[in-house]
Amino acid sequence: MIVIILALIGGAIGYRTASKRGGNRLDKLQYTVIYALAFAIIGLFATVILERVL
Repeated sequence: MIVIILALIGGAIGYRTASKRGGNRLDKLQYTVIYALAFAIIGLFATVILERVL
């Protein structure tokens, strides 16, 4: 569940970042995907750590 939530948050942050930098549609798409992937990986590690601790 953490992975999905962080992927959505990362996608929103990526889209906002590309918009602020004046990117076109494809720039926004690229930033959205890359940020979502990065945040999903962080969420995956967080999930594994939480499962090991609990």
